[in-house]
Amino acid sequence: MSSDFREWIAALVTPRETSSGPRPEELRASDADRERVITVLTEAAADGRLSRLEHEERVDAAYRSLTLGQLMVLTRDLLPPDQQPIALHSRPVAAVFRNESRGGRWVVPSTVPVSSIGGKVELDLREALLQSRRIVVQLAVVAGTVNMTVPEGVRIVVAPNARIGQFKDQTRPPADPDCPVIELAGYVWGGRVIAKSPKPPKKGRRR
Repeated sequence: MSSDFREWIAALVTPRETSSGPRPEELRASDADRERVITVLTEAAADGRLSRLEHEERVDAAYRSLTLGQLMVLTRDLLPPDQQPIALHSRPVAAVFRNESRGGRWVVPSTVPVSSIGGKVELDLREALLQSRRIVVQLAVVAGTVNMTVPEGVRIVVAPNARIGQFKDQTRPPADPDCPVIELAGYVWGGRVIAKSPKPPKKGRRR
């Protein structure tokens, strides 16, 4: 299946409206985001990809970075896009007769186009940064599967005009009624969507 056809399928669910909120690269970075980047810089210095001076300069820049965009430039030349410590995905998630996944520390835009034509999509939101408190997952699924791992404290809803034949909500209900919401829109024909909560950590055995 050619990449042009996959992009054409993905374009069917690409939103036409623009978000009024901040761009992903303008979002504030957390201490954990800075530590992720510093870990990559330290590994690059250990194997010779960065000199000692370059490492010191970039680590100093990481500590001074306020936004995700400022952090991203520090590792852009060290790792391929799919291995970056922070990802700002601008393309839809499209699985056309194949498997496609998105996870790790990535910024989830207000609208996420997801298409699965005879394929499987894995969306892992456990470490993701939600750009807004209401995320719309715009589905176009034909004989495909979409699996979503949703963090605790996030509610899944189905849009009133969505045509989703088979949907399994296996998430744990959040206690906060004012929690972030992920809304499923679009259509699912001959396929299914499954949303689940992360597995709770295993408790240590008592002696």
